[in-house]
Amino acid sequence: MDRIAQTPREGWPEKLESIGFHFHSLDEDDLPRVVDRNTFFYWREDVAYRFTLDEIERLYAAALELNRRCLDAVEHVISRNLFDRLAIPPAFADLIRTSWERDDPTLFGRFDMTLGADGQFKMYEYNADTPTSIIEASLAQWFWKEDVHPQADQFNSLHERLIERWRWIRGHYRDARLLHFACMFSSQEDVCNVEYLMDTAVQAGWAVKLIDMADIGSDGRGRFFDAENARMDLVFKLFPWEWMMRSEYADQLTIDACRWVEPPWKAVLSNKGILPILWALFPGHPNLLEASFDAEVFRGRAHARKPLLSREGANVTLITPEGRFDNPGMYGEEGYIYQAYAPAPRFDERFVTLGAWIVDDSPAGLCVREESGPIAKNTSFFTPHYIE
Repeated sequence: MDRIAQTPREGWPEKLESIGFHFHSLDEDDLPRVVDRNTFFYWREDVAYRFTLDEIERLYAAALELNRRCLDAVEHVISRNLFDRLAIPPAFADLIRTSWERDDPTLFGRFDMTLGADGQFKMYEYNADTPTSIIEASLAQWFWKEDVHPQADQFNSLHERLIERWRWIRGHYRDARLLHFACMFSSQEDVCNVEYLMDTAVQAGWAVKLIDMADIGSDGRGRFFDAENARMDLVFKLFPWEWMMRSEYADQLTIDACRWVEPPWKAVLSNKGILPILWALFPGHPNLLEASFDAEVFRGRAHARKPLLSREGANVTLITPEGRFDNPGMYGEEGYIYQAYAPAPRFDERFVTLGAWIVDDSPAGLCVREESGPIAKNTSFFTPHYIE
């Protein structure tokens, strides 16, 4: 794994925008910033990460193993009714249990990982419900590789695998004639991610419709409708289950008259509480970091404190040999977990986090994120990779 300087492509912003990647340089107000061939704010291609085939094969094996162990952990939580450990409202326990028992299909997820001092890939957490950066990881870095390193390979079968998975889901939900895609229209990043996923669904044979989450209505009997009063039978939502569980229509969700992608049982895996549960089930596992619900376990030791429901690094605190690092946010009232400190590798003063994508329960791609500090955020650089 090496960080290699690259020559940015002529006209790279136009190339990205031609595939629907419009948020490559947005500011904090979601407005585009002026860029040139050598100016990067989020996506960058003045550097890239080069991997060996052996490294990619080991990363693949680690992600495959972690996904299997995570499914074991879901079964453990449900069978032992541990929802309170995850701050999941009691009213949603039966919805999650029913969703798991009828095997509601999942589309995708993303493990955030690091390379440990022992040479093993370690899981920081699992973005199992609403993972983003999919258009960057799939199309954007693939076309970059084809332009810049056409003879190299890349850990990236995301586009084909997503189409395959949507095709399978179409066969599973035979009675669903329309697949709704819902997100917050106020976020250009969310809209671009969802539009890309819609395109993969169309290629799989689905009829699709995009809707703002704010426009979804209910009839009071658990049935949901779009802004044109069309009933929503199957919905992909880029909107977290924990927010849905605490929304004004939470009681309607428990009636279970609509099917969702990601399904309700994914709320167990997207919760940081799954980390100490995994460690308790598989202590010493080479791909896991020690984790606990009890802060005393890490007294006097370097560790991370993470809210159960935190996203994009919000409210994460690191206690490290170099000092304490805090990231602000709005989470924490739901409780915290504590995880052993495993510093991200550093290249040219950049901390690097690896994202291993899962589609249909097997690894399908890799994304590399860079941050100037030790806590990865939504604004961390996205950097392409290739295999030499």
